[in-house]
Amino acid sequence: MESLFTGANLHAMNRDQTPAQVRAFFDGHRTVRQYLTQPDGSPIRMSPEELDAVMHAAQRAPTDATAQLYSFIHLASPEIRAQMAHLTTNAHVATASEAFMVCADTRRIKQLLEAAGHTAGTWPAIAVHFGLGDAVMAGTNLLTAAEMLGYQGCWIGGIMNNLIPIAEALKLPADVLPFAALTLGRSAENTPYRPRVPRPMVFHTDHYRDPTPAELQEALAVMNPIADRPNKSGNWANLLRAYFAQDGGMEHREPHLVELLKRQGMWAGEGKE
Repeated sequence: MESLFTGANLHAMNRDQTPAQVRAFFDGHRTVRQYLTQPDGSPIRMSPEELDAVMHAAQRAPTDATAQLYSFIHLASPEIRAQMAHLTTNAHVATASEAFMVCADTRRIKQLLEAAGHTAGTWPAIAVHFGLGDAVMAGTNLLTAAEMLGYQGCWIGGIMNNLIPIAEALKLPADVLPFAALTLGRSAENTPYRPRVPRPMVFHTDHYRDPTPAELQEALAVMNPIADRPNKSGNWANLLRAYFAQDGGMEHREPHLVELLKRQGMWAGEGKE
């Protein structure tokens, strides 16, 4: 009889929710950058039990080929927090309850192979593909677990502002690539509900389908509020232009990522070192 209440059965009993409850939980998600702090502005840290729970959740994420190709750098000391806040140009790294650097990590699997008497292969493109996939899944698990505990968080792509200095400051060795910082905390802001691109442009049936011109215009209109600023209506296309258009932020970040990929031995393109 005991076996009826273990494994998959217990998991199902604890986790079954209605579709409405699932929608409500994910509609509660907010990207939050302002967190409740101590009176002196220092972080209100998670309890040891809460921190253990979110770390446990991260390690329960799916992973390719059982390899777990990710690592988290827990940014714990005020000094490293302040340094990462400066280098990412995101002040909330210093004020969040907890902060992490989420990394693709193919170094550990090579060390494990060597420890077992095997020779690691050479697969830099695979390392980036599955390493980033594993890192994102683990990081998403960590954030979702935190939200279940009443916290909110923020993925920080601003590591690209100083990618190489960040890797050096965190002493990241070969085969370890920082993907994003991730902060968690109790929200001190009233973040609005953010729109998303209409579902038919994201979910395709049986084959990929390019959107029509009318659908593209609809998506721009739907997404405009995500770029709203106080007393100013948003323009999503302008926000996208700043990042992704010619001479935008991503073009300027690109060479630094390529340089770090080469440094870390994770570059599979032309000019491989």
